[in-house]
Amino acid sequence: MNFLFRTPFAVLAFLIGTFVATPEAVAQARPIFVLNSLDANVSVIDSVSWKEIKRIPTGKEPHHLYLTPDEKSLIIANALSDSLTFIDPRTAEVQRTVRGILDPYQLRFSPDMKWFVTVANRLNHVDIYRWENNTPTLVKRIATGKTPSHLWIDSRSTTIYATMQDSDELVAIDLATQTLKWRSKTGPMPADVFGTPDDRFLLIGLTGGQGVEVYDVTGAAPKLTQFIKTGKGAHAFRAAGDKRHVYVSNRVANTINKIDYQNMTVVDEFTAPSGPDCIDLSADGKTLLVASRWAQKLTVIDTTTRKVVRQIKVGKSPHGVWTLDHAARQ
Repeated sequence: MNFLFRTPFAVLAFLIGTFVATPEAVAQARPIFVLNSLDANVSVIDSVSWKEIKRIPTGKEPHHLYLTPDEKSLIIANALSDSLTFIDPRTAEVQRTVRGILDPYQLRFSPDMKWFVTVANRLNHVDIYRWENNTPTLVKRIATGKTPSHLWIDSRSTTIYATMQDSDELVAIDLATQTLKWRSKTGPMPADVFGTPDDRFLLIGLTGGQGVEVYDVTGAAPKLTQFIKTGKGAHAFRAAGDKRHVYVSNRVANTINKIDYQNMTVVDEFTAPSGPDCIDLSADGKTLLVASRWAQKLTVIDTTTRKVVRQIKVGKSPHGVWTLDHAARQ
């Protein structure tokens, strides 16, 4: 008889070691979520094996996602189905669906977690919701310019900034009164917007251009102060988590730039194939997760070597990407 099975304690240890994951293993296996906009589903990728383990059906055209204030749910915004899908960010199980949210393309919570804001990309408005009992209640619908794209809310939860992709505008909305504060022209096809931690500057990615516009928003009207050349199709931002740098994807140039927003200069560049779109970043800052929009893949980039280390097949037109094990947003 094998010695292992002549010792009860050894048998117990064998079973525990075989069938029960260690806390370290559980922590490492946090899922990565990739929104497949044209497949109406979410790819769930195991962060240890780097394999797609399942796809979760959502509504039509899921584009962006955001964590709830209690961090217990990941909200998937389904633009064409007028709905939100809530998913457990740790187990990747669907929790519920909220309907009647009109054309939620991009979404964001205010830093004080009292307001939930969405842009209606095809219907040309911004919706402001009060967030109470883990549920959005519509407070105000504000008509905007043509094709509102992305949102930013200042650190004091006083002002919403939104880009208008097809009317080439940036608008500011006062949260207290839910009214437009100002409207300003931008370069071609403004997409994502990122605000510096001191609330002084906004960076705007020009998808119809070749870089990022920088606006000083401390005055009564925004002032264009600088243009940072990155690459064609500058599109989505992701903060590096060090309160100094932000990444921007250049969807046409197939690159990602790292910008130092203390002096507004490009300090690094990475090759990112097939239309890099949304980005997430690991907590240690060493791994970029990039939705390769035209290749139906999640691209993984090592920020130390600047190399693509792997690509994982996902669904059609991958857009939003998110993992619980990520760096802080500033």
